[in-house]
Amino acid sequence: MDVYLDMIRPSQEAKSGVPLGDYQANMAMPLAKKLGKPPREVARQIVEQLNISGIGAPPEIAGPGFINLRLKDEFIQTLLQKAIADEDRLAIPAAEPGKRKTYLVDYSGPNVAKPMHVGHIRSTVIGNALARMLRFQGHHVITDNHLGDWGTQFGMIIFGYKNYLDAEAYQKNPVEELSRLYRLVRHKIDDETTKGRRQTADGRRQTTDEDINAAVLRETAKLHAGDAENTKIWQEVLPHSKDEINRIYERLQIEFDHTLGESFYQPMLENIVEDLLQRKIAVETEGAVGIFFEGKNNQPEGEGKDNRPAGEDKNNIPMLIRKSDGAFLYGTTDLATVEYRLKTFKPDAILYVVDFRQSQHFDHLFKAVRLMGVDHIELSHVKFGTVLGEDGKPFKTRSGDTVGLGGLLDEAEHRAYKIIKENDKTVKDRGDTPESELRETARRIGIGAIIYADLSQNRESDYVFSYDKMLAMTGNTATYMQYAFARIRSIFTKGNVDVAALRLSVAVSSPPSFHPAERALALELLKFGESIDLALRDYRPNVLTAYLFELSNRYSVFFEQCPVLKAESDEIRTSRLLLCDLTARTLQKGLELLGIETVERM
Repeated sequence: MDVYLDMIRPSQEAKSGVPLGDYQANMAMPLAKKLGKPPREVARQIVEQLNISGIGAPPEIAGPGFINLRLKDEFIQTLLQKAIADEDRLAIPAAEPGKRKTYLVDYSGPNVAKPMHVGHIRSTVIGNALARMLRFQGHHVITDNHLGDWGTQFGMIIFGYKNYLDAEAYQKNPVEELSRLYRLVRHKIDDETTKGRRQTADGRRQTTDEDINAAVLRETAKLHAGDAENTKIWQEVLPHSKDEINRIYERLQIEFDHTLGESFYQPMLENIVEDLLQRKIAVETEGAVGIFFEGKNNQPEGEGKDNRPAGEDKNNIPMLIRKSDGAFLYGTTDLATVEYRLKTFKPDAILYVVDFRQSQHFDHLFKAVRLMGVDHIELSHVKFGTVLGEDGKPFKTRSGDTVGLGGLLDEAEHRAYKIIKENDKTVKDRGDTPESELRETARRIGIGAIIYADLSQNRESDYVFSYDKMLAMTGNTATYMQYAFARIRSIFTKGNVDVAALRLSVAVSSPPSFHPAERALALELLKFGESIDLALRDYRPNVLTAYLFELSNRYSVFFEQCPVLKAESDEIRTSRLLLCDLTARTLQKGLELLGIETVERM
């Protein structure tokens, strides 16, 4: 039955601009196919059995079998009064106890050996928004930042630390020097055109570019084997890197329940491989161990010969969990992570907010987990696209390096400050705003703009990064939403309205009838809970941003057509003030669920 109830959706406007109804039910068409009857006949039978006299006008059948529904104004008023009276949840019910789940949301997960860059913004803000919305729905949410603190990137840092460290620069700014070392080693490995031999700083030995890559892998293997020198370097540089990452999270107002990096699971890897071998879920082939999902002839990628029969799908690659040299892989760590999470947190669902390039990895991981007998939990790869520059390529600096996330936030705050500084000069009755307030407002607007610009995209699509578009005062931007909120709050300041006292008047505030713009705004306000439900159905925050944008547009029309402080009667004035207040609270709560702060004035 739920599948048919999902077919009741808000109505679209006809070409004339007149809504066909408040809601439209479209289940008659699919039911007609099952029943072998004309859709209009099925729609007629549904309408005959439908009793909505308490909430709406008699349903109407349109077209091939659409059922149009229009709510009564009195019913809308009743729902509005409940929302106004509920300060915390705006009358949006939490999930019933029997339907509440435990969600583990795995997001952000940067490599600790290098600063966070623009590519990390998507996982970080999408995961944070989903966790906030799920908590608001009443679910138990556990957030885990699965840091990359043990992989090849640390082999690069260790190699750079041993060979190219500027000790004085490291003492002054360890994070900056570690970043330089990472970039230096990365560039040396990537520089395929340089074939000559390069000499290390001490002049004692020579290393070619090809040798550097091999040396990095050796340093990584030594770290994983517990080498004392490499472990000491790892322990030395790790805290500095973590501190830098945490500063970014503080700016984004993001906290995690747990931060368990790859290194946390290293002691568990050997046991999980042996367990999978004993259970015959994994098999050994020429010294390597892998999990084979289909057929017996597939072999782990990069190991042994390709003995697959002609015509067999070469994309059907098994999951390698231990190399022939004994090294473990990301897949091994992820299997150990799942096992730990199941035992420790007992989740009903695990969401991995990771970019689309890891799709095959998670397809293999989920198949492997199912083979392990775990079939009672939801496993979802919440994948997303790439942040692009104006040239349509992945967003880079002019020098070709990936844009640092810290610098990205700095620039957004700087541009927001210039905008509000100019705006402050044009507001004659405001006076000089304290510098501290301007800076705080710029922080909220700048960072909110970056977060919203990302979340407002279909997460699976790439999008072009543009400061100008993000900070625009019009269009689907956080700045527009924040401005709408501030504009509403200014009404109460200008009218010297006591908001707390106003809300107590809700029981006597209903006007004889709605103005069309009032009614449209009221209906949009009542869709807030539905928008959150729809956003979480497929883990798409852009559904909520689209709702907030539509709500802001509805309010703008209402503001233009319906005088508030100068309304024709005290009763209508009170009613419209309550609508304004509820709109502001809905915008504030919606932005909060996205991880965005509001401002009292702009």
